[in-house]
Amino acid sequence: MAAALREYRVDVTWLVSGRDKSELFDMQALGDYLHRQGLSFATHNGRVRYRKTLAKNSVRQFIREATTLDVSQFDVVITDFEPVTAWAAHLAGAPSIGIGHQYAFGKHTPKRGMNPLNGLIMRGFAPVETKVGLHWYPYNNHILPPIVHLPELQPQDGGGIVVYLPFEDQHAITGMLQKIPEKQFVQFASSLEDTRRGNVQLCKANTTGFKRALAHAEAVICNSGFELISECLQWGKPVLTKPLGGQPEQLSNAYSLELLGCATVTAQLNERIICHWLQKPLRHHAAGYPNVADALGRWIATGCAESPQALSARLWSSTGPNRERQRRMPMVAAPMAY
Repeated sequence: MAAALREYRVDVTWLVSGRDKSELFDMQALGDYLHRQGLSFATHNGRVRYRKTLAKNSVRQFIREATTLDVSQFDVVITDFEPVTAWAAHLAGAPSIGIGHQYAFGKHTPKRGMNPLNGLIMRGFAPVETKVGLHWYPYNNHILPPIVHLPELQPQDGGGIVVYLPFEDQHAITGMLQKIPEKQFVQFASSLEDTRRGNVQLCKANTTGFKRALAHAEAVICNSGFELISECLQWGKPVLTKPLGGQPEQLSNAYSLELLGCATVTAQLNERIICHWLQKPLRHHAAGYPNVADALGRWIATGCAESPQALSARLWSSTGPNRERQRRMPMVAAPMAY
């Protein structure tokens, strides 16, 4: 989106929250961005920990950040489910647009792990006037295909298996992968240093290196976050995904992937499950998503005159080879049982 908005000469001030500034990387595209503490989930060993989440976040600090952020100088506030900007606009009565995967969770979107409390939290976390959702299927008429940002590389499949499980114990993941010596793995995490452990290449998380490895990956093992799986679908990479326990968005993503037949979902990871999956990984055609970032850049630059519904219909009509298969998709889950 940063590149698309520069192309259309839109004057943008970026704000990032939810992670310590020292943990951010590859932020050059955002220039002199603002940073706030915001709100974020605390995780441990692949699950959201709600007590730690409450202890980690300061409601008083968040209220101060939202009420002191001056949005009066902007024509519109656009948030990707970032709560400081969303609430600053809401409290000031400023025009606001939400563009992101979380805004796709409408009436017809498959959901798992939702209850009245976390449904209320999702609706109130980053409120906006206009919602533009992103998903792998047009479950509702305001949903666009995913935004994917991939380099101009020809996808191949001889570079081993990429593993990105940032919410898991990295030492345990490495040990598990070493029990499958006949396969080569490339494991990424922000806490790792570049080194090799037998058949496992450890890599500190970085965008350029990761996407180069992804282009050459035989397959991918990851959690059920939206962006990475969207990139895997765009390049036709087989995926084994473990949703983050206790996180409704990831649980719902995994459910959608089961319905679409686009990935293999598992509730736990061990060497037996990985070996079973590797015997016959679920393969699919490259998704052929259009350039959604460019379309949104143009939409924003021209004052958002076109309705999200019209924008959605136009972009889905130009989606690639999966379009007809998805249109006929039966809404029946066939989960992989391990």
